[in-house]
Amino acid sequence: MRRLLHSGLALGLGLAFQAAAQDGPFLLPTSNRALFQPGAEERFFVGTVGKPWTSGTFGCVRSEGWQLHEGLDIRGLQRDARGEPTDPVLATTDGTVVYFNKKSSLSNYGIYLLLRHQVEGIEVYSLYAHLRQIREDLVVGQAVRAGEAIAVMGRTTNTGQPISPDRAHVHFELNLFVNERFPLWYKKTYPDQRNDHGHWNGLNLLGLDPRLVLLEQQRLKTNFSLVQLIRRQPVLCRAFVRSTDFAWLRRYPALVETNALAKAGTTVGYELHLSATGIPIRLIPRTADEVPDTARQKLLSVNEEEYRRFPCRKLVVQREGRWQLATAGHNLLELLTY
Repeated sequence: MRRLLHSGLALGLGLAFQAAAQDGPFLLPTSNRALFQPGAEERFFVGTVGKPWTSGTFGCVRSEGWQLHEGLDIRGLQRDARGEPTDPVLATTDGTVVYFNKKSSLSNYGIYLLLRHQVEGIEVYSLYAHLRQIREDLVVGQAVRAGEAIAVMGRTTNTGQPISPDRAHVHFELNLFVNERFPLWYKKTYPDQRNDHGHWNGLNLLGLDPRLVLLEQQRLKTNFSLVQLIRRQPVLCRAFVRSTDFAWLRRYPALVETNALAKAGTTVGYELHLSATGIPIRLIPRTADEVPDTARQKLLSVNEEEYRRFPCRKLVVQREGRWQLATAGHNLLELLTY
């Protein structure tokens, strides 16, 4: 295994030199580049058992469209004599190690690693899961470079159905981080449930589609902007929260808009435009005159077309012809403002 990691590191450094020739911050996390080859999807994505390659993409692609898959399942290209994957897994861009789980039994992601990145002034988190092994010398707080080998692809998981050697892959995510007070919120909201991963519980990460990011970056070259891509995401719903000081405002100020009325008066809360995965892609300060009632949370509108396209996050629900925040929607707003 040590030889695999050392050879992977050499490959990673080679890819890091290539990064300078690419337009945009993000690299693919393995040497599989079939994503950029039209018609080669089956050589890039690994679908679930008995399902097409699309079930390995991001979005409402599982359980007949009602289960969210938060990342990309990227097929391996290299095998050892026993048929096990040996592909080096590479840092998608410059970043810092913030968390890793080396106990496969603690997560359906198996062995996984999380990196923090600063891109255009905002925090982005990349996740690499189902790993065979994390590079032995990596520690939390350590800086890594784009294209640097950080692990070896595997098929670890704690799910009832194991990942077979022919389906070995890396599960790759790009996320935004919700709230550093997550452990306290989780203990209050789910008092009888364990939280084995602290801040890095999946409920505290809101996903971007890595495929969209990588393809947009490839298309726009030097004009690519991650912030603009986030702000252009379709809006699933608009909601109001009666809170004026919460973590998202400080962590993602590029997503906060101005409001002349709020500048002149007193802000009592924010109107949030939520993407289908729950990302507040726009936040608009509102005054008491603009929000006359005193509700702590309020659903303002729902984009029904976007809901039909992407219902699996279950943030809103229609009851007796009326749209309401579902439990997941209430919980998300509570976590954002906790």
